[in-house]
Amino acid sequence: MKHINCILIAISVGFSLVSMPSQAQQHSQIHQATEQSYVCPMHPEETSHEKGRCPQCNMFLVHQSTEQVSGSHAAKDITQEETKNTSTYVCPMHPEETSHEKGRCPQCNMFLVKEEEEEFSADEHAGHAHAMASTVVDTSTQTQADNILSQPKPTLTPANKQAQTSHIKYVCPMHPHVVSDEPGSCPICGMDLEKVTMGDASSSEVLVGVSGGMQQALGMRSEQVTSGTLWKLVRTIGTVEYNENRIGHAHTRVDGWLETLMVHNVGQKVKKGQLLYELYSPELITAQDDYMQAIDYLKQDKARGASLLRKARMRLELLGVSDSTIKQLERTGETIYRVPYYADQDGFVSKLSVRHGMFVEPGTTLFEIVDLKSVWVIADVFENEQSWLEIGRPVEVSSAAQGIFDLESTIDYIYPELDPVSKAMRVRIKLDNPGKQLKPGTLVDVKLFGGPKRNVLSIPTEALILTGRENRVVVQRDNNSFASVPVKVGMIAQGRAEIIDGLDEGEKVIVSGQFLLDSEASIQGSLQRLSGSNADNTTDTSDAHAHH
Repeated sequence: MKHINCILIAISVGFSLVSMPSQAQQHSQIHQATEQSYVCPMHPEETSHEKGRCPQCNMFLVHQSTEQVSGSHAAKDITQEETKNTSTYVCPMHPEETSHEKGRCPQCNMFLVKEEEEEFSADEHAGHAHAMASTVVDTSTQTQADNILSQPKPTLTPANKQAQTSHIKYVCPMHPHVVSDEPGSCPICGMDLEKVTMGDASSSEVLVGVSGGMQQALGMRSEQVTSGTLWKLVRTIGTVEYNENRIGHAHTRVDGWLETLMVHNVGQKVKKGQLLYELYSPELITAQDDYMQAIDYLKQDKARGASLLRKARMRLELLGVSDSTIKQLERTGETIYRVPYYADQDGFVSKLSVRHGMFVEPGTTLFEIVDLKSVWVIADVFENEQSWLEIGRPVEVSSAAQGIFDLESTIDYIYPELDPVSKAMRVRIKLDNPGKQLKPGTLVDVKLFGGPKRNVLSIPTEALILTGRENRVVVQRDNNSFASVPVKVGMIAQGRAEIIDGLDEGEKVIVSGQFLLDSEASIQGSLQRLSGSNADNTTDTSDAHAHH
């Protein structure tokens, strides 16, 4: 019995010795967990056994005690429950910047605004992954164009270096009308005010600084202001029209009927002396009989007969009877019932208003005959070029469609009134057209030479910035500095503009890419004027307080 008790005691001692290391190991593990437990101060649910940063807010993880470890799971549940009931605030400019409390954006310093609940229900992990992915920049994929465009944007440089410190203002990037003399934040959006250096608007010009890479990206080109001769050359379009001095009309001077009509359609060519029509008229028959009686009376009384014969012959001529018809009447002594009428000039029929057998009377235009051996060209000249021209100035006319080039002529007439629609002045040019190649209605190119204007400063017309109130150009002061300068423009011809005031010979003007620079300079000028008005208001306020 004693032997059995000894065996049981030995077995119990062995079990106790085996259980002691396991308890020591458990205490060691708890102590190790206490030493290696780290948690995020802003996001308690984010824990780690190693030092590091929070994957959500990037804050450093801090050491946590044993009691905090034991209650971490409960804290996580409470935090998740509170998160559901806590409002989220987001930056309007940078949506990836969020917070559970009111504050400012760490990037732009704008006030965070409350986010709607339905917006907060988005996948949080996907949002963080997108934000982290958007910050990664693969520099190996940038091209040469990206490197050029990544150059600093045009900066504003004060022209007066000595007055630089006295003209420093702070402006809100989102609200340019918010201007302050001291650093601070915008009272509207909360963004930091940006420092802007301004020159003296009354005594110095605004310079815009542009780096060489940005100049290349903008495609900027410059040309020098030169002195030379500008020819008052006007290039315009003209229209070929009939020479109104060579238009003939056929009218009858008595009542009658057309018995024979030799003209049948418009466009028919006629020659001088060609028979056009025959007219039967009782009045013509009476006039012929009076003429025959005057011839018979001449044989009886030469003195009175000669006077009657002269009057009777003049009557036939005034009624349009040709000399050949009168001679035929004298030779035969018989009345001609169908009196013929002949063409007075060469040309073609441009208007026909009668047909065979029609009754006609005085005032009726039977047809119109036009001679194209000479034509007119009517050209339009704009108002700013009208003072260059005068009657007798040389002209060149070309029509590529007809194979006609540089027909020389002169200005025949300048019309006294302007076109009511286009406000252009009309100039008439007379051209000989022996080959009749120029047809009425044809458009031709016209060069009007108004004479030279010597010793004038000129620049390319593409350098001008037309604002409606004034003309401006961008002048290059040095390699990287540019200024917008008002100029007074005179004559514009041959792609160049005369500069009366504002530039000197040898200066460089920008002919490509100048609009961005002028815009930058205009913004700077506006800030100067605004600064001046604020300074005046401040002075007035201080004076008012001094009086009180």
